[in-house]
Amino acid sequence: MTRTREEVLDTLRGVLLPNGRDLVAVDYIRALQIDGSSVRFVIEAPNAEVAGVMEPVRTAAEAAVKAMDGVDAVSVVLTAHGPAAKPAAPPSLKIGGHPKPQQGGPAKVSGVDRIIAVGSGKGGVGKSTVSSNLAVALAREGRRVGLLDADIYGPSQPQMMGINKRPASPDGKTIIPLHSHGVTLMSIGFMMEEGKAVVWRGPMLMGALQQMLGQVEWGELDVLIVDLPPGTGDVQLTLCQRTELTGAIVVSTPQDVALLDARKAMDMFGTLNTPILGLIENMSTYVCPQCGHEAHLFGHGGVRTEAERLGVPFLGEIPLSLDVRLAGDAGRPVALGDGPIAEAYTTLAKRLIAGGMG
Repeated sequence: MTRTREEVLDTLRGVLLPNGRDLVAVDYIRALQIDGSSVRFVIEAPNAEVAGVMEPVRTAAEAAVKAMDGVDAVSVVLTAHGPAAKPAAPPSLKIGGHPKPQQGGPAKVSGVDRIIAVGSGKGGVGKSTVSSNLAVALAREGRRVGLLDADIYGPSQPQMMGINKRPASPDGKTIIPLHSHGVTLMSIGFMMEEGKAVVWRGPMLMGALQQMLGQVEWGELDVLIVDLPPGTGDVQLTLCQRTELTGAIVVSTPQDVALLDARKAMDMFGTLNTPILGLIENMSTYVCPQCGHEAHLFGHGGVRTEAERLGVPFLGEIPLSLDVRLAGDAGRPVALGDGPIAEAYTTLAKRLIAGGMG
């Protein structure tokens, strides 16, 4: 009998830290993987000092999971974040302003192996939801993942990822990103007063994007997911021309109106010589939780057909579910749990990893 992720997490809730809180409540569990009767996970302490006294906790966690029926082998690694940067008081860092000149062509981001842009031709198709859940799904597969919320006018990742505080800046230039659900995170939303609109012209947008890519201490990442704003504007143009991208994923609903705009997004990426890694059909089907009836509220299969027509990969279908909305509003992406939606994101993450893109 293979145990589920939630069953393992429930067991780990019984493993207490010296302060009386459990491992799951403090969000120390990372990269939990279940392969038949084998379970692997990482306990990530906030710093080396805390990790130095947690070996008994690691041992207790290993023993607790190994005692579960159906579990034969357990591997638990204890690690820690680097020492927290001392915040400036308050940081003199300012986001926005004209971008600095850049010599040569598109540049790499230090420490980042791959950068994947997630775009859409129009708003409302779930691009940001896909970005956050894809980042979490990749992290659950053991990847070192960053998520950059580049939707300057409508940053939603602070809400969706359940964290919203100002990042530290030790020198007024370097930005120390935040961490949530195993993902390294940066958003313009962290830098702005809540509820205040960003009223900027193009150069300010380009300068902000350049800062969030180049001044953030991303560390060593396998992949950085960039959640783009909808459309084909300044942010997309700046990212594709100034940054060395692995490629782009385009999200659309199967609705004809959405596909019209998705084609424009794909044409933009083609014009900017950015490879299309594939298309995702979001809100693909809806299954009634009461009776099990399946309905296609926005149509079905249109994105797959479009991918076949254009000769680009079709990466998968994500169902429409109330759970997605509730999870996003609660700051715990649905990919953290179990069920059909989480499985869809796991499949998508594995597909990208198998293709060398995740």
